[in-house]
Amino acid sequence: MGCISKKLTTNFKTWGSQFRKDMAKARKSFYIPKTVHDLQPLVENGYDPLHAVYIAVQNTTSVFAECVSVLPELKAYCKVVTAAEDEYMPDGPPMSPLTRSFFTTWAFFDLRFGSDHETLGTCLLDLADQLGIDPSMAEAIRQFQQSRMGIYEHCGTVGKQIQFEELVTGRKLVGICSSGYTGNPGELWCVRLCPPLADLADYHVAVTTPYILTTATKTDWAAYLNRAMLNLEVQGEGQRLYELLKYGSWTHHWNEFVFLAFHHAQYDAIFLTGIPDVKGSLPHASKGRRKK
Repeated sequence: MGCISKKLTTNFKTWGSQFRKDMAKARKSFYIPKTVHDLQPLVENGYDPLHAVYIAVQNTTSVFAECVSVLPELKAYCKVVTAAEDEYMPDGPPMSPLTRSFFTTWAFFDLRFGSDHETLGTCLLDLADQLGIDPSMAEAIRQFQQSRMGIYEHCGTVGKQIQFEELVTGRKLVGICSSGYTGNPGELWCVRLCPPLADLADYHVAVTTPYILTTATKTDWAAYLNRAMLNLEVQGEGQRLYELLKYGSWTHHWNEFVFLAFHHAQYDAIFLTGIPDVKGSLPHASKGRRKK
């Protein structure tokens, strides 16, 4: 348990009851199942079961964020998120190429804060028992926390399922896309794939609208990823790739890339062009304002 989680545990009486009240209200407005198998209302409304669980995770984390964000322990975290919202306006095209799903998953599960590099997701997991979160939902939160954006080659479809191969590692995955975009073989996707959950699905699900990487080739992207990984201190190719794609080389590494690389969009996919460290390849490079 990190230092922020410990402080939240110590101060639980000041905010824990509010979390329970807010969760009760949230369940009336949007369905948050108590367990990963309590999904019938969402499935009846057309949601894929696995996607429904991860929606519930996002909604639960959102309620948690609202409760703890007013506490002094989260002051530094909130300062970063608020500034990023003002700068990137993450509501999707035409307002911004950063979608709300992309931004919130970064803010909840990737943005580290405090001396122990915690995230809102790790804090929620540390307090899951105190908050009365069912073990199956806690496991779904854990899987979401461990997930990251990835860059994959589209290798064809079987029905609604898409076959992916990850750049650099060559890892092969099968998944569905929650936006409905099925794409075409050979495309490069930058997307967050959340993993299967026991007894629920044997495929991954894309919980963010896919960013389709155009112009730059698979070779270009593999070369960039290998270059970027050279500066990371962690050991092992897989772990370095994880570190790069989840946390970036600086706080807004991937937020800034999406912002600068936007080319065009349609309702179920967003198209980017360029390579992060080749400024001339990014359509909006002149708009880059953040300092590393």
